[in-house]
Amino acid sequence: MNIRANILLRVYLSFGLIVLLAVAVLIRLCDVQFVEGHKWRAMADSLSTKYINVEAARGNIYSNDGSLLATSVPEYELRMDMYAGGITDSKVFYGKVDSLAMKLSQFFGDKTPKEYSRILRSARADSVRYLLIKRKVNYQELKMIRSFPLYNIGKYSGGLMAIQQNKRIKPFKFLAARTIGYKNENVANGVGLEGAYGNYINGENGKRLVQRIAGGVWMPVNEEAEIAPKEGADIISTIDINMQDLAQSALEKQLILSDADHGTVILMEVNTGEVRAIANYTQVAPGEYKEKFNYAIAGNQDPGSTFKVASYMALLEDEKVDTNTMIGTGSYHVPGKTIVDSHGSIGVVTVKKAFEESSNAAVAQLVNTHYREEQSRFTDHLYDWHLNEKMGLQIPGEAQPVVKNPKNRSWNKNLTLPQMAYGYEMQLTPLKMLSFYNAVANNGRYISPIFVKEIRRLGNPVEQFKARVINPMICSEKTLKKMQEMLEGVVTEGTGKLMGSPFYRVAGKTGTAQVADGNKGYKAKKSYQASFAGYFPADKPKYSIIVCINGPKHGYYGSTVAGPVFKEIADRIYASDTQMYNSVSDVHLVGNTKSPEAKAGQSKAVKKVYNALGIKTLYAAKSDYFNSVDTSNGIVYEEYSAVKGMMPNVVGMGLKDALYLLGNAGLKTQIIGSGKVESQSIPSGTKIGKGLLVQLALR
Repeated sequence: MNIRANILLRVYLSFGLIVLLAVAVLIRLCDVQFVEGHKWRAMADSLSTKYINVEAARGNIYSNDGSLLATSVPEYELRMDMYAGGITDSKVFYGKVDSLAMKLSQFFGDKTPKEYSRILRSARADSVRYLLIKRKVNYQELKMIRSFPLYNIGKYSGGLMAIQQNKRIKPFKFLAARTIGYKNENVANGVGLEGAYGNYINGENGKRLVQRIAGGVWMPVNEEAEIAPKEGADIISTIDINMQDLAQSALEKQLILSDADHGTVILMEVNTGEVRAIANYTQVAPGEYKEKFNYAIAGNQDPGSTFKVASYMALLEDEKVDTNTMIGTGSYHVPGKTIVDSHGSIGVVTVKKAFEESSNAAVAQLVNTHYREEQSRFTDHLYDWHLNEKMGLQIPGEAQPVVKNPKNRSWNKNLTLPQMAYGYEMQLTPLKMLSFYNAVANNGRYISPIFVKEIRRLGNPVEQFKARVINPMICSEKTLKKMQEMLEGVVTEGTGKLMGSPFYRVAGKTGTAQVADGNKGYKAKKSYQASFAGYFPADKPKYSIIVCINGPKHGYYGSTVAGPVFKEIADRIYASDTQMYNSVSDVHLVGNTKSPEAKAGQSKAVKKVYNALGIKTLYAAKSDYFNSVDTSNGIVYEEYSAVKGMMPNVVGMGLKDALYLLGNAGLKTQIIGSGKVESQSIPSGTKIGKGLLVQLALR
């Protein structure tokens, strides 16, 4: 074979291999494109696009009086597509970019116009499709920003993208903050009502398609979510915002005054078990307190003398004693300990008096004497009353009560029983103790407190809640009546005199307990819990309250430390609740018995007050406003009708009503003095024009 043929063979062979390789590549391309195309396209989409969750707006939490305790408001993250449809033309973009930079600078105040302009121009040059402009923008701000240059071209054309997020806010800030709680992704049950009812409040998340762009940023493909989120349900709580405010302010004031470590207040409606207010404060600095821990439901500790209600109830129920049984006070000795009364001996007194004066020695002697040979009989009462069990509250965090019995290894046959008699060697929360007092007020019906009364979705009830009955009758009616009289006697004759009121009757019990210092016990630095638990009005109980203040530095008795908080809350509630008042018609009036005079003015307001006081009054006038005339026959209400262009008669009115009428008439006013209107510079019935000045003399 000559050289030429050899070269040609090699050329043909190389060419053939190239053609064969090209055919193989072509076949593989066809296989990838047509046979396996669906598979690879799906993989490519999964790498460049995906669905993300769109957070649903969480449901609202309302108070019992309709106030908004917690809600979700929209908050926006602003981004900009530098090549949106309306600004692809460079002339449009560069013609208005400096004006936009000026507006953004003036509105946010975080950068100069030059800095904003440089950022926007640089992003345009780099073809950025998802430039961050600002985070945490509210809806009102967004509406204004949409009117800025470029952005006002169109909702999508101008390049502005508003990514909605939901922000949880509490309009009343710190009021009932711990009870409302918060959503915590790291806690299984969450905190407070937000956590307990998360399944209802959270709603259902939606879905949005996003695409991965340069820089690893995920940009929404569409402005609207592909699957719209479903808003959460609303929670109607039992909290009354005014009572909550009152409870928190009264507690905080007393904590500061006594320089205490922490404290709690719970206010509950007797018949329903609905918790109207619950306040918990912890000292974070001298004179400064915040809600950090829910002592009301999780603060387990020795209840002290407030527990004597249970001890005396057991004694009376078993007919071991009666209220007139005589018992010594001052001190009582058991093997290993002498129990003494901090106030000293008051001699030999009746059981009722010993209870009223809170004698530790008396109750320890009574319980130890009558149950020493059958100690389980006493603890069986406590177990029958379910004091050793959780109440199954609607919010998480309830502490497990600790109530010993003779089978416990820590039971001391000489010491445990007499010490339990006055509230030691056990662990109960303030809410647990209050619930027992509430049962006494509720004619023996022991119910579990509730914090949520209803769940609503779109205004329609989804589920309603009633208090669970723990024990329909904790004791006999005979025992119950005696306990109610003894509790009222504490306030009228005993340690709770400071809680008394001339306007309504109070029943309750003071408590002072030494608090153990962890493993160091009671022998370490002495610290006390001052408490008062009770209910009012004692004759027709409507509310029950417990106040516990721990570690006070100035005084430690329940009557002087916890009592003032109870009294302030009870007084304010009684003053604002007309349903508690005795009707005026039930009171024997002496002397002048005509209806009390009311200011001239709005008839609706006068009628409301008279109805609340139970006063029956005839009204000849049917207009919105009237004047009152004092005659020998009583108060006559004259109909008043304003005539356009004529000076109204505002004599006798309060300033608010007078200004309303004069303002509607187009007059300017000058006020002299205070009180109700005594005279007006322009006589009633005079023709007037808008803008005239009228002088009102008040007295």
